[in-house]
Formats: sequence, C-alpha cells, structure tokens
Amino acid sequence: MDRMIYVGMGGARHALEQQAAVAHNMANVATPGFRAQINSLRAVPVDGEALPTRAHVVAATVGADFDAGPVTHTGRALDVAIRGDGWLAVQAGAGEAYTRAGSLQLGANGEVLTQDSRPVLGDAGALVVPPGSEVAIGSDGLVTARAPGAAPSETAAVGRLRLVNPRTADLVRGDDGLFRMKPGLPAPLPDPAVAVLGGAVEGSNVNPAEVLVQMIASARHFEMQMKTVRTADDNAQAANRLLSAGA
Repeated sequence: MDRMIYVGMGGARHALEQQAAVAHNMANVATPGFRAQINSLRAVPVDGEALPTRAHVVAATVGADFDAGPVTHTGRALDVAIRGDGWLAVQAGAGEAYTRAGSLQLGANGEVLTQDSRPVLGDAGALVVPPGSEVAIGSDGLVTARAPGAAPSETAAVGRLRLVNPRTADLVRGDDGLFRMKPGLPAPLPDPAVAVLGGAVEGSNVNPAEVLVQMIASARHFEMQMKTVRTADDNAQAANRLLSAGA
C-alpha cells in the first residue's frame, strides 16, 4: 500500500488529538486559574529508497501556557490571586500539588479548602481556622481569624499559605488539572517573594477568540488529511483497474 495513506492517517490522528486539546481549553475558558494546554506537533521525513517527499506528523512536547490570566476583584475575604509568578500548595492524595485557583472556602470544621474541596496547605500542614470565625488573608499569605463576637483587634494568626515558585519546566499537569513536580524532584520550599492579592481571583488564561480560531484550523487540518487518504485510495483503485485491463 502506498505510504501516502499512512502519512494521511497519521496526520488525521494528530489533528484529532489537537482538536481534543483545543476543546479541553475551550471548556475551561471560565475555570479560575486554568492554564491552557499546548500540543506541539512536528514533521519527520519518511525514510526509504525513494525521494524524501513525504513526512509523518508526530507529537512533540505537551505542555502548558503559563501566562497569567486576568484578575477579577470580588471583594470576598477568602478569594486570593497570586501576584506574578507562584502557586498555592494544596493537598492532593499522598502528596502536594499546585494551583492558582484562589477561590477558597471553609469546610464544616474550619478547614481552608479550594473550590474543589482540596485542603489548602500552610507552612505547617493543612490550614484550619476556628469554625464560625471571620477570616482574613494578608498579602504575604498570613491567615488570621477573629472569633464570633470578638473585637476587631482580637484577631489571631492561624497560619500562612504555603506559597511556592518552582520552575515551570519542573511541573507536570495531572489529570485533575493540578500541577505537580516531575517524578524524582523534591517539593519546593516556600518562597517569601510570592505575594497574593486579597479579594480577587485569577481567571483562565485561555483566550476565547484564539481558541475558536484554533478549533476551526484544526478541523480544516483534519479534512485535509482525510482528503490525502481518499486520494491515496483513488490512486490505488485506478492502478488496480489498469492492471486488470492489461491482464
């Protein structure tokens, strides 16, 4: 069979994978702190005795766009947005993971949780505040709580957000959307240079207009690859007819 059909099939498969990544980004346009997924493809020439006129498409590095998303001021005491680079550390299974989704909430027993109910980590483990207390978060991540009925000056520090700033090259995204250190790398130490903005949340860094254009381009790319497959099939059928006529 002509190698052309394999080239077309490979291109179509990767076009579908690219379209899935774009669809995933589009679905998370409104997800706080979301980082767009990037799928890179590259062309590899097909080796053989003939002239190198064809190339396969193979997947290259799959990564994330770490550009900051837009910050929206909410005025809510438990909302925090990371200023510049950095991450909030959260408990994820047996280890820790990192997110920039700063729309926090309190659990029934005073646990500080992310929007998807993951414990937010402080310098000494999961952060917990007295139930019913009024919570405030400073720009350095210091969490203070005031008991119900207490005077405004009667606040107590209950911990500090664990704010880290590892190299983005050392991070990998998990299926749960959280980032983790690559296998074998230790957890980063808290970085005092990372600051937060209270009463604000960072949105997704996905640009709706750009992702729509990418979706259209990906669909056209898939159609082009399928046309290559159909052309290879037409060529094969024409060759068979010629051979049948000469038999």
